[in-house]
Amino acid sequence: MYYDSLRRKVRAAVAAKEEAGEPVSITEKIAPCYLPLHEDITAGNHEVYYLPGGRGSCKSSFISLEIPDGMMKDPTANGIVFRRVAGTMRDSVFSQIQWAIDALGVSHLWRGNVSPMQYTYLPTGQQILFRGLDDPLKLKSVKPRRGSFKYIWFEEYAELPGANTVRSVLQSVARGGQDFKVFASFNPPQSINNWANQRVLEPNPRAVVFRTDYRMIPKEWLGDTFLAEAERLRALNEIAYRHEYLGEATGTGGEVFTALEIREIPDDEVDLTSDYVHGGIDFGFSIDPCVCILCSYDRKHEEIKLLAEIYKRGLSNKQLAEEIMQMEYHKTHSTYQSPFGGGVVDVERVFIADAAEPKSIADLNSCGLRCIPCSKWPGSVLYGIKWLQHRRIVIDPKRTPNAYREFTSYEYTQTKDGEFLADVPDRNNHCIDGLRYALDQQIRQSRNSA
Repeated sequence: MYYDSLRRKVRAAVAAKEEAGEPVSITEKIAPCYLPLHEDITAGNHEVYYLPGGRGSCKSSFISLEIPDGMMKDPTANGIVFRRVAGTMRDSVFSQIQWAIDALGVSHLWRGNVSPMQYTYLPTGQQILFRGLDDPLKLKSVKPRRGSFKYIWFEEYAELPGANTVRSVLQSVARGGQDFKVFASFNPPQSINNWANQRVLEPNPRAVVFRTDYRMIPKEWLGDTFLAEAERLRALNEIAYRHEYLGEATGTGGEVFTALEIREIPDDEVDLTSDYVHGGIDFGFSIDPCVCILCSYDRKHEEIKLLAEIYKRGLSNKQLAEEIMQMEYHKTHSTYQSPFGGGVVDVERVFIADAAEPKSIADLNSCGLRCIPCSKWPGSVLYGIKWLQHRRIVIDPKRTPNAYREFTSYEYTQTKDGEFLADVPDRNNHCIDGLRYALDQQIRQSRNSA
């Protein structure tokens, strides 16, 4: 109801100004869902703005309005717009900027040129340049006539070759100023492992991620044909609908863990003294790292949270024990059913480790830890993986960056023809193994009751 009322007021105000030939405020042209982001940009709270979204989310329209509007308010600001291929720009971002200038009612103040492709703000000579990234090295000589490139827009961000290309471009054009606004708009690729999908998940206090889809846009802006096509695809192929219209990375079919929740885990969700916290250790030294994973397991909601990790190479067992002692994982009382007989073990600080390393387990116990071997049986690795797959796994990339990397990139083994097998590779899975060991008791109980 709020948005409906707001849209009616906006339409009335815009119509009155357009009839009088007056400039239109940007807040009267952007979709209401983008108003908080516009306020953030105006306040200068962030430098990088990631805008992943599906079809019809108006992300490109929003950015195209922000750039000329911001430039007209800052006489030292210029803009530069990038796409991977220069030949695609005239019918996309160049036309989009033209639309935005017209929508703001200031077309008489701007002049557009196709060769070279640019828009010039006539009162001051400020420029919006357009460049393809077919050869990023050619950008070293790109500079505006005056001022600096305050507004930098990467359209179809995921089409770029990768983070190194983006870094190279920013080093070339983000010079000579103190205030930059970098926009990255794209429809998220299907694979969660795509570099752009991974990039927006990386912790960055200077960046904000603003996800949108067509359901957040006024229906009359999209039209009946667009909405009908979206509904048709949802009925025929929900996964394709979620990818194309909702902007979700629905996967490639090869991901082992599809029930991941990537988000910040605040401190009030972490209690390392809780009986629901479990620790697992995967040994390594030179090539493979030593890994210790702390997790919590909520059996009622079938949710696993990764709380902390150690991931280092070259640690002796004594050094590993010292590192673990500093993790503040102190369970005053815990019980564990030993897989090797002897009944219930009553210990403090229980860690479950790879049973293939009895000497290392003995070393950790001699250092004051309480370390118990995991249980193994033929097929125990795949069974443990399947058990984890049926739980939601919450990962905070800041708390456990290596676990985040492993879980989001772990894929089934592929044949040379690109077909996925049911087997999982025994590489880049040290945190995954650590989590299996940490929850060994729960996994084994599940197998025994099956």
